[in-house]
Amino acid sequence: MMINGLTVASVLWPLLVASNATAADIDGNWARGDGKAKVLIAPCGENICATNTWIKPGTPKEKAGDRLIMDIKQTEAGSYSGTAFDPQRDKSYRITVTINGNGMTTKGCIVAGMLCKGINWTRID
Repeated sequence: MMINGLTVASVLWPLLVASNATAADIDGNWARGDGKAKVLIAPCGENICATNTWIKPGTPKEKAGDRLIMDIKQTEAGSYSGTAFDPQRDKSYRITVTINGNGMTTKGCIVAGMLCKGINWTRID
């Protein structure tokens, strides 16, 4: 289902910075709120990548090493928006990321913004 692909994007996705964003806000290790995934967010070329470093056994359609490539810009302090590409599923998403201290919320949308899913993350550096 597309939402599962969106989950990867939200995770990694979750994640960001292009030229105007400060990578220090998002870079690092993050644990997904449902306890099923951990990701490393770091620069990759001109973009930011969120790479699954751990997936809870039995979690369908996700695996360690999957990555989300984000092209995002800072819109205000702690907030980013742009697009994310999931090469494993050949899908693109609109994404927003909000960072507040050691917490992060990612929201990915597909189908012209009609179908969205939000995910909470906790920094685990």
